Amino acid sequence: MDSSWKMAVTATRHCLTGCAAGEIVGMVLSTAFGWHNLTSIVVSFVLSFVFGYSLTFWGVKKAGADTATAVKAALASDTVSILVMEVVDNGFIAAVPGALSAGLTDWLFWGSLVLSLAIAFVVTVPVNKAMMDRGLGHAKVHQLHEGHGSADHEGHAGHEDHDAHGTHEDHEDHADHDAQGTQGGHAHETHSTARTR
Repeated sequence: MDSSWKMAVTATRHCLTGCAAGEIVGMVLSTAFGWHNLTSIVVSFVLSFVFGYSLTFWGVKKAGADTATAVKAALASDTVSILVMEVVDNGFIAAVPGALSAGLTDWLFWGSLVLSLAIAFVVTVPVNKAMMDRGLGHAKVHQLHEGHGSADHEGHAGHEDHDAHGTHEDHEDHADHDAQGTQGGHAHETHSTARTR
């Protein structure tokens, strides 16, 4: 597997985490409040985006980006990926008899959820790869990380240059001091010789 496919798999796994969290939380809320199937799907759908966007947002923020940049990165990198995954995921669950009405304690709920997410993952990986090959999707996030990494490296290099410059100046100051001391010593010797005469 080449690096582009590995990056696509990593990006899709990131989206899978958000989708799975949204599905589970949505189902918990649906069970707690007695919502109908359609409401449960809508809530899970929305929460999948919330969790997916949040993971990217905080990752980019941690890398040093400002809030506006982090929001743009999350929207650009995750929207299509999560959308594809959610359509496949919910479409499969809707097609399985009894899966939508299954509760958290039913094996049908967990079985259909795991299988639907697995199928959605397989479908979404090539979608993410195609987008990343064009510089879209999660490629935007990688560009941000690389950009901040380069900036940090340049800042560190500048700091080293400053330290080296300071060391050079210190060396010159020390040399000037030695020269002045030598001149003073020479003048003292001349004065002593003159007195002896």
